[in-house]
Amino acid sequence: EKMKTQKPFRIDVHHHFVSPEYTHALADIGITGAGGENFPVWSPEQTLAMMDRQRIAASLLSLSAPGVFFGERGLARDLARQSNEFAARVVSDVPQRLGFFATLPLPDVDDALSELDYVYDTLHTDGVILLSNYAGRYPGDLAFEPLFAELNRRKAVVFLHPTAAIGANVPQGNDAGATLPGVPSSMLEFVFDTTRAVTSLLGSGTLERTPAVRYILAHAGGTVPYLALRIAIGALWAAGKITPGVSWGAEMDQQQFAQLAQVSAGVQSLQQLYYDTTFSYPSTVFPSLQAFAEPSHLLFGSDYPWAGETIASLLLTGMESYQGLDPQALASLERGNALSLFPRLEVEAKE
Repeated sequence: EKMKTQKPFRIDVHHHFVSPEYTHALADIGITGAGGENFPVWSPEQTLAMMDRQRIAASLLSLSAPGVFFGERGLARDLARQSNEFAARVVSDVPQRLGFFATLPLPDVDDALSELDYVYDTLHTDGVILLSNYAGRYPGDLAFEPLFAELNRRKAVVFLHPTAAIGANVPQGNDAGATLPGVPSSMLEFVFDTTRAVTSLLGSGTLERTPAVRYILAHAGGTVPYLALRIAIGALWAAGKITPGVSWGAEMDQQQFAQLAQVSAGVQSLQQLYYDTTFSYPSTVFPSLQAFAEPSHLLFGSDYPWAGETIASLLLTGMESYQGLDPQALASLERGNALSLFPRLEVEAKE
């Protein structure tokens, strides 16, 4: 009986791989890490051992920031293909324990579309990872529309993962965006860039046009649940659907009521997204997340190996002692909700 309770059961939707080919290729162009941290040393064996210790039955692997685009279209294409084939090989050794999100060589949409066909039809990917921006272009950019149409047609699971904002510390007019010196961008900027990416998807109408895509947001949505009202207003403002200026929010008239209805609709579409629990302290983050998102849309994530196993186990301990989730809701968060997105993992586990 005791042995039975120790069986791995969790599903980790936020788990990275770092291939030697990738780090070598990046070292050649002078890149040795992302978000202010060096690339972690990683192997499939390491991941499986960590999964056993943390009782994780299956993990979805993805290539983290900085991704594959460094100003060169050909390099992006080669690195994406190499990374996707590497991930597919690792997964094929233990398909019941691993899956992967494929990397696309954006910002070139034609290259991304052809890689998308390859990863679905040949490599049988479980989904796609998109970074929060590509060379400063956010996912709601209208140039990316054909890609999102195809993701929608394929009913894709899209894992939205942050990367550093480009030029966040370059002053622009009266809206300078300076960042804090000495703080790694992975700590603060990453969650804000996820928030920017989601605002861009909402404001551009991309979320509305892709009802079949299931979007998973890293790190409990960056700051989305907490700032949802501001995000909805900001997205509508950007889309020209709200009259900017001091008058917004003044005395209520018909137009104000209509705009308020649009704001609530915006908040509602944010509530339909999926949120992973990575790097989020349960006792303070979960109350906001639970009040905001659909209970069936909360997913477990570890962020290994970029976040070391110490952080993963600290947060798992926090999750187990957190009083705000009944056992059934916790089981759904740790396993059941992910199986609804990746049913093959349940089938594989039974075999």
